[in-house]
Amino acid sequence: MNVTTTPEDRASLLGHDRRFFDALVAADTACLAEILAADFLLVAVDGGAVVGRTDLLGVLTDGTLQFPEIHSFPDEAVVRRAGNTGIVVGRTAMTFTGNDGTAFTAGSRYTHVFVREGEAGWRLLSAQGTEIRPGTEAARS
Repeated sequence: MNVTTTPEDRASLLGHDRRFFDALVAADTACLAEILAADFLLVAVDGGAVVGRTDLLGVLTDGTLQFPEIHSFPDEAVVRRAGNTGIVVGRTAMTFTGNDGTAFTAGSRYTHVFVREGEAGWRLLSAQGTEIRPGTEAARS
C-alpha cells in the first residue's frame, strides 16, 4: 500500500479534524451529521467505551455530554493518506462534562480515521482517544 501525504491532504484532513472538535464544543449535531460516517465509532478517552454515531449525537443533543473546551495541536499531528483513507494522529487538551455532571480535564493522543466518500468528501469513520497521564513522558511531548 502506498502511503502518501500531500500538503493539500494534510490541510484538508486537519481542517476536517478541527471541524469535528469545533462541532463537539458547539454541540452542533447538524455539522457532526455531515462530518461523521454512517457507521462512525468513537472509543472514549475517559474509559474506553465504544459509542456509535447515533448515541454520540443523542448525548450531545440532550446535553448529557458537553465539551466546553477542546484544544488541538495541529503542528504536532501526523497525517497520512492511503488511497481513500486518511489518518490523523494528534494531541488534545480538553474539558468535558459527563452524564453525572462531573467535569473532567484530560490530555489525549488520538487517532482519527477518515474515509473519502465520493462527492461528500472526507467523513470521520473512527475516533480513538487515549489519556495522557500527567508526569508521563507522553505528557511532556
